Amino acid sequence: MPDNAQSLVLICDDPDAMVGTWTHWLIINIEPKTTQIAENNIPSGSVLGKTSSGGNDYHGPCPPSGTHRYFFKLFALDIKLDLPEGSDVKTVKNAINEHVIQEAELIGLYERGSK
Repeated sequence: MPDNAQSLVLICDDPDAMVGTWTHWLIINIEPKTTQIAENNIPSGSVLGKTSSGGNDYHGPCPPSGTHRYFFKLFALDIKLDLPEGSDVKTVKNAINEHVIQEAELIGLYERGSK
């Protein structure tokens, strides 16, 4: 983690969705010292953004068919964002523009099993 990081942003999306890239999770203003996110929680002081389903919460993978890629993108910023809960991914991406000092990405694959 960069010493000058003031906050983190996490974006989880699926670029293989039939309607275009689908945002499954968006968290802003994560404390840079955060080392994990517990199940069914967000880090204290963080703010949830709006997902593609219209809510301010996590929506797990559920592709209708085939294998989809799920990108977990973490951005270290030199600022803390002044955005309200429910900000959409476009607004967040515009706000972090020119403030990203480091980023990481993890890609997971998921395919629903047959019933």
